[in-house]
Amino acid sequence: MGEKRIDRMGYLLAALAALFWASSGTAAKYLFLNGITAFELVQMRTTLAAGIIFGWLALRDRSLFAVERRDLPYFITLGIGLAAVQFTYLFAISKIQVAAAILIQYQAPLFVALYTLFFLGTKLPPIVFAAMAGSLFGCWLVVGGYNLDLLHMNRVGLLSALASAVTFAWYTVRCEYGMKRYPPWTVVFYGLLFAAVTWNILHPPLSGFLKPSGAAQWGCVLIVGFLGTVLAFICYNEGINRIGATRASITATLEPITAGFIAWLFLGETMELWQVLGAAFVIASVTALQLSGRQAEKG
Repeated sequence: MGEKRIDRMGYLLAALAALFWASSGTAAKYLFLNGITAFELVQMRTTLAAGIIFGWLALRDRSLFAVERRDLPYFITLGIGLAAVQFTYLFAISKIQVAAAILIQYQAPLFVALYTLFFLGTKLPPIVFAAMAGSLFGCWLVVGGYNLDLLHMNRVGLLSALASAVTFAWYTVRCEYGMKRYPPWTVVFYGLLFAAVTWNILHPPLSGFLKPSGAAQWGCVLIVGFLGTVLAFICYNEGINRIGATRASITATLEPITAGFIAWLFLGETMELWQVLGAAFVIASVTALQLSGRQAEKG
């Protein structure tokens, strides 16, 4: 089995997903500091996102709701997996440093590549592995991995961060599988719908929406639910559909860089020289990955 045909728009969409995830990170951090729990935020973001997409599809194209009954188990498990992705990451950052959680979660491209290589039989060119190594090393520098003492951090938090990497990789490859039969909008909607159902079963239904107070908190909830969930996952799934799971997951490692830039721009945080160098590694890796795809098309 060969690689998917390379589409430059696919890289742009995956990069936009990284931007939206990074933008929502600051909003989520604000909510945590104001007493919102990970359980409540995950319930709100999945429920809100599923509702927004439902309304959009109902107005624009109801045919995208159509799925075969035999595929319901796929969508249910996809939703449960998506619920796990979001909770394990948020739970991890409540137990260990955010930088450590990001560093561990972005080992996901490695799991995606190993899965496509050993279970799907997809032959990946050397540039993909080189780009993966460069982007992961760049992430390590960007989040300040050289200052992290992982061995002495909360073990439950570390395991949760690792679980977020595994579940994110699983979600990525399962989305690619689903989009062989359904459009990205359909896959995203049902994934979020069943993720919302999951969290409204595990947590008192809609109780999270009783917690925020004031315009600032509700504004942050909307940022997380719309930017960080609806737009981010639509872009990411469309990116997967265009350039494949491995390339999309590597491109998404732009998120830590974007988050650092946003923190510098709006919060006045500074970046060390090593972090700037790490950003250059990630950008160069993603650029090389895209250029290799364009050359493959010409060849």
